[in-house]
Amino acid sequence: MLETLVPALRAAGTRPAVLHRTRTGAVRTRIRAADLADLAEAYAAALHRRGLAPGDTLGVAVRPGPRALAVMLAAHHLGVRIAVLDPSAGPDVLRARLSLARPTLVLADAAAQAVAGWARPLARRAQLALPPLAALGPVATLGPRLPGCAPRLRPAAGGPPPAADPGPDADAVIVFTSGTTSSPRAVVHSRAGLAAGLRTVAGLVRPQPGSTVLGGTFFVLVPALAAGATVALPARSPEGLAGQLHRLAPADTYLTPPQLRAALAAGARFSGRVWTGSAPAGADLLGRVKQAGAAEAWSVYALTELFPAAAVEETEKAAWTGDGDLVGHPLPGVRAALAPDGELLLTGPGARHRYLGEEPDPRIRTGDRATLTPDGRIALAGRCKDMVLRRAENIYPGLYEPALHLPGVELAVLVGVPDGDGDERLVALVQPRSGTDERRLRSALETPLARMGSARPDAVLFAEVPLAGRSRKPDRGAASRFCAEELAR
Repeated sequence: MLETLVPALRAAGTRPAVLHRTRTGAVRTRIRAADLADLAEAYAAALHRRGLAPGDTLGVAVRPGPRALAVMLAAHHLGVRIAVLDPSAGPDVLRARLSLARPTLVLADAAAQAVAGWARPLARRAQLALPPLAALGPVATLGPRLPGCAPRLRPAAGGPPPAADPGPDADAVIVFTSGTTSSPRAVVHSRAGLAAGLRTVAGLVRPQPGSTVLGGTFFVLVPALAAGATVALPARSPEGLAGQLHRLAPADTYLTPPQLRAALAAGARFSGRVWTGSAPAGADLLGRVKQAGAAEAWSVYALTELFPAAAVEETEKAAWTGDGDLVGHPLPGVRAALAPDGELLLTGPGARHRYLGEEPDPRIRTGDRATLTPDGRIALAGRCKDMVLRRAENIYPGLYEPALHLPGVELAVLVGVPDGDGDERLVALVQPRSGTDERRLRSALETPLARMGSARPDAVLFAEVPLAGRSRKPDRGAASRFCAEELAR
């Protein structure tokens, strides 16, 4: 798909490839198909002139969009691997991680350089931070350059060099994930694995030529553009997102659960199919999306190590009566098994090749506890490390949290709060939806709480559930600390 995307874009000519929303709310063409193809080839020529060759690493700190995609296509053409720099990981962790990857060049837009420089105090409030980029390697600016930025990487004329063919097992991309400063973890995907993941997305979603797709990630852009669809980058504000959905009526929409909740709160109406992942998405949230106009609402189970792994539509998820969070059948080629301790193990053609600095291992330890139904569906039972120990009993929050997501509940988590002598109190932190009568909600929660038996929480608190990380998942550590402070009052 990556090898054929540039020719396909060139053949599409002046068809809009990527749309964006202006400050006034109007929808405008960000770049046309042939221009995106030209940009990818011009960046390939520019990187080649900088001396990048197969086996080199290109660090990329660029916001999603046409330039980031063009650079990815250029690096793939040259056989260069990409190291994606995540400003939400923290500067010390990133510096440790990049010491493994050793980028030959770092490409950063003006915003990323501001986060690493003069805007660091402001960015820190948004939990974004980058180390001084020049400490990682030579730096070039992608896109408009502001004062204090590195020199621009200017697209070069004359055409790219012949495509490199380093082989299917060659590294394509490095994505940094879990780990610590002393022991950083970086997921390495091969060219073959990346291609398999893109094919899986294309087979699941089946984007149609001439349709409009709303989403901004690499795994949205490439399959959609390759199929002849136009992609609209999501607006950042909930109100802007609601306006986009109204004006574009996209056939497919990709948003994270926090984006969906914010859009719904802003009165958004949906169309076509809606896809969400990266954080838990219960049947209630998916049902609200369908009530707001979507024909289908899908939850996609995906990991940095394997994207995507499984998917389930709202109708099937709402009918689930078993324990845990149903995430559906493994997608074609993905195989699921359980370790003796109940941890979910996955393999598949789109699985990561290895962790940087480690030997290849086809088996992915997900860190999720799960059960497998007789027909092969996966139901998650919580993170292995999220176990709460109360009165010598092991309690896994993921088994019980879905029952807390009643109408009127925006988000709910179960966390442990230290209670002396190594014991813990189990606390339900419930975030009511805006406008919900909390007295009625507390009364309605009595039914699912009573069915929890020995896992019934010691306390129920109503407050906003803290989120963290790039995917804005519930921050259980912060939730536990908040609950501890509230209970100590």
